[in-house]
Amino acid sequence: MSSRLRRTLLAATLGALACLALPLPGAAAAGPPGPTRLVSTPGKIVSIPASVPHELGDMVDRRIVPDLIWIARRYPIYVTDGYSGPLPNGQHVGCDECHARNSDHYNGLAVDLVPLGGGTKCDASWEPITALAEWAEPVQGEPVLPFRWVGYDGDAGHGCGNHLHLSWNHTPAPMFTLAESVEVFPVTPGEATETTPTAPRSPRAPAIPAPPSGPSGGISRAQTGGIGAHGASGPPPGFGD
Repeated sequence: MSSRLRRTLLAATLGALACLALPLPGAAAAGPPGPTRLVSTPGKIVSIPASVPHELGDMVDRRIVPDLIWIARRYPIYVTDGYSGPLPNGQHVGCDECHARNSDHYNGLAVDLVPLGGGTKCDASWEPITALAEWAEPVQGEPVLPFRWVGYDGDAGHGCGNHLHLSWNHTPAPMFTLAESVEVFPVTPGEATETTPTAPRSPRAPAIPAPPSGPSGGISRAQTGGIGAHGASGPPPGFGD
């Protein structure tokens, strides 16, 4: 066999192996992108970018936008609701009276997800959403950081054919206020358009106390301390939708 032929065969073999290594569309991510970080830059309720499929008008705290982009690039998600509550201009966004009191939806730090192009039947279209739920919460009631609560199979009103709820860990904040700090995972510079991370987080921290009730309208920044992820005993009151 000539050296030229050997080089051609070797190049073809390496190319085939590279193709096999590429992730399939909708396949689960290989694992967490790295240690989580606390972001203490001022929050703001912003529209979800077009790169993340979502219902018209859906908004979230801008500090979780890079994480949402990261997730959307790996899972075929469709956001059905994010922040739910009043805006400074008096308008209301999100699903009115759809969420439990003190839900993280009222701080802009939770999203409800369904499969992009899927329906209300638990079929193959939900497999990537199930994979995402299992990645975010490998053991029921024990979400991985930076998630504060994951609502899916085994949680009332959630699950395959219904929706997946993801809440981000944050400092306590009353309803309709912005948390002082939010926990996120690091993403590539091109994806992290709004986030300025600070110090790395420890693997696990004490449970977050339930936040108090908040003002009747508007969005302000909560000045309060303490952050952690809840344990295996289940979500604190108000964590559901």
